[in-house]
Amino acid sequence: MLSVIIDEIKLKADKGRVLLSGINFTVPQNSILTIAGKNGSGKSTLLLTIPALLNEKFYSVSGKILFEGKDVLSSGNTELENIRRNQIRYVMQDSANSFNPLKKFRYYFEDILKDKTSQKEASDLFDYFMLPGIDKIFSLYPYEVSGGMAQRIGFIFAFLSKPEILLLDEPTSGIDSPVANLLLLKLKEFASTGNNCIILVTHDILFAEKVSDRIAVLNNGRLSELYPVSEFIQNNNEFSSLY
Repeated sequence: MLSVIIDEIKLKADKGRVLLSGINFTVPQNSILTIAGKNGSGKSTLLLTIPALLNEKFYSVSGKILFEGKDVLSSGNTELENIRRNQIRYVMQDSANSFNPLKKFRYYFEDILKDKTSQKEASDLFDYFMLPGIDKIFSLYPYEVSGGMAQRIGFIFAFLSKPEILLLDEPTSGIDSPVANLLLLKLKEFASTGNNCIILVTHDILFAEKVSDRIAVLNNGRLSELYPVSEFIQNNNEFSSLY
């Protein structure tokens, strides 16, 4: 279970302007939470706070991110690296820029694919997401694939890392409807396994309604109540201007 308690997130420049405040929610295991909102509402800022990825030079965060009894925000660098590598995996919207352009994709998967079981799992995922085979992808640099392909490779890397918490920033932004449906099914499968849970941020409400257990709306620096999907759909007119 993940608990997010954020008193304030401030931009250090601009006279310490408050970006988000009074945010408090819990994500149980085996569940998917979507945070909806307009572009610029702070969705990505909130998501980046969870694995403590906000740049401390520019942002100050007052609050706690509680995971397995520990506060992620107060963890040391070594512990943070372990958390990000093994427990909380973040997939950014612009996945192409999350890879070093001077490293072929093989470089990123070497530690994960050390045995035949994981190699088979990776091969199956590449097929599932309608990508060329592993040998082809691993011979390429990030700049040699489209944004949509890079996003799918980012999903695969995250799934193979087997985190307990998966964070997705606008996961449907670079993919078409058939691939979005494949992702939807894979996310539901992931969330139903072990102690896993997912938080995604998006303005794609149709996708959110299909994949989520609960949906909340971020607006004016505040997060709404976390609504069950059926209740959110019934009251959609109340929120439609906010995303």
